[in-house]
Amino acid sequence: MTSYDVILNGGRYFDGTGAPASIRHIGIRNGRIAKVSANPIPEDQAERVIDASGHWVTPGFLDTHTHYDAEMLVSPSLSESIRHGVTTVLVGSCSLSMVCSDYEDASDIFTRVETVPRERVLPILRDNKTWSTPREWVDYVRQLPLGPNVISLLGHSDLRVGVMGLSRATDHAQQPTEPEMQHMEALLEEALEAGFLGLSTMCLKWDKVDGDREWSKSLPSTYAQWKEVARLNKLVRRYGRVHQGAPNAATPLQITQYIRECLGWLRTPLKTTLISQMDLKGSAYLNFLTRLTSKFTNFLRGDFRWQVLPTPFTVYADGIDVVFFEEFGAGEMALDLKDEVERNDLLQDESYRRQFRKFYGEKLSPRVWQRDFGDAMIIDCPDQSLVGKNFDEVARARGIHVVDLFLDLVVLYGKSIRWYTTVGNHRKEVLKKLVKDPKSLITFSDAGAHIRNMAFYNLPLRMLKLAQEAIDEGRPVMTMEQAVHRLTGDQATWFGVDAGRIHVGDRADVVVLDPAGFDQDLEAVHWAEMENFGLQRLVNRNPGIVKYVLVNGRLAVDNEQLVPELGQTAGFGSFIPARTA
Repeated sequence: MTSYDVILNGGRYFDGTGAPASIRHIGIRNGRIAKVSANPIPEDQAERVIDASGHWVTPGFLDTHTHYDAEMLVSPSLSESIRHGVTTVLVGSCSLSMVCSDYEDASDIFTRVETVPRERVLPILRDNKTWSTPREWVDYVRQLPLGPNVISLLGHSDLRVGVMGLSRATDHAQQPTEPEMQHMEALLEEALEAGFLGLSTMCLKWDKVDGDREWSKSLPSTYAQWKEVARLNKLVRRYGRVHQGAPNAATPLQITQYIRECLGWLRTPLKTTLISQMDLKGSAYLNFLTRLTSKFTNFLRGDFRWQVLPTPFTVYADGIDVVFFEEFGAGEMALDLKDEVERNDLLQDESYRRQFRKFYGEKLSPRVWQRDFGDAMIIDCPDQSLVGKNFDEVARARGIHVVDLFLDLVVLYGKSIRWYTTVGNHRKEVLKKLVKDPKSLITFSDAGAHIRNMAFYNLPLRMLKLAQEAIDEGRPVMTMEQAVHRLTGDQATWFGVDAGRIHVGDRADVVVLDPAGFDQDLEAVHWAEMENFGLQRLVNRNPGIVKYVLVNGRLAVDNEQLVPELGQTAGFGSFIPARTA
């Protein structure tokens, strides 16, 4: 009889705490770390032995900003994250859980925002959604054959719609009655008792509702008065849990409401994480304000963390369909039109074009997109002569304004013209300063969303490469042990979940990776089939880095290959409840 299920011999062992790494040998039994030894463990003591020499052995990575809420119902392997070493994912971000609202409402508040086709998501929810309360959702998730572990926030838009209905929840004239407010509090408390990590809210106005009923209204959470949010926060604070929010980028000072809640003013500080700290091309000054906000809040004993994406923020777009066009009036007008004929009529209207050119020329207002078509590369088009050029150089060659050129191409080719631009985190030295801040969260992958324009599934690998490159250049941002800690134990501790470390007795969520594989372009994107969706999406593929992934002591990735059982049988991931305060 063997002593272990799996032995990992001779790897450079990172325990997830930031402590110095060393060569260690690990024995895994019954889903837990059973032994960590300085001496090799005899190979005859396990059913499976992995030679990890020359490799790093780390805890499984946490991805604490995803939108896998719908995908995990039909593709519970969540293999796009697993293949990159992510063993725990957080859902319910940006006010968008799928817990309390009915199936059509849940679909409509999710699909346009996260650019996943409504015609795919709606049937999934219609056919699978048997729950309407947090406890029922947890019970359902626990019977799924999950690949990674799942942790969750309760989304405020979902909660609001579940109690008030979609129409009233997206009407400024309607605020919850006292019985409705009490119902929301009861559902939130049930969620916290069931192990949800906290509450997610949204103040960004450009995230819009899908469907025919309340098309193009902002998300329900944006209609709430702050006293409603503060009342819900009382429960989150009492349980010692987390508030995830997104300030309105158009009114930066609105962040003071989150900061006031975080500090508590003679109450227990409220753990608060906001989306997102970024070195934006179009609003570079916001980087200074976000850093100042973090230092000020944490100096006053708040518990505040910006979410930081450790890689350039590159967005892909098909025609005019890109979310940051929602931030200015002319773009919003076009995106509000579903009918292609109506939209094309609008785009050809000269008064509309004057308005678009006016907004395009405004460079001082707060914004995410830098409003520079010269910084936007065409990568696919029926007219192949345009591929590899930016819009500005094409416009100059034709002797017309770049806005007119862009709109002409959209009318002519629609979604068949594909382009990309890097919106932020373009200056590596500034990015290094952002990730170095210990009061930030290295997250914001948006995995499971934006299937045609964002792909940060390998976010942890990008972070490790950034740290390793700085070390190799002789200007380290942090040690590799600290970099691993930021992706594992640091986040697990802050969110209060059982993950992120691999000491004896800990959950055996483990990654074996080859650091030599970082010598490749981790920002490259590829089209791949979206399991059980009948769609293709942009993903990352990085051969040669992640060799093995274990979830709950079971091999999910074996010599770089996903195992066939992943997503088919139970025993890999599970729902992990928040630790009680």
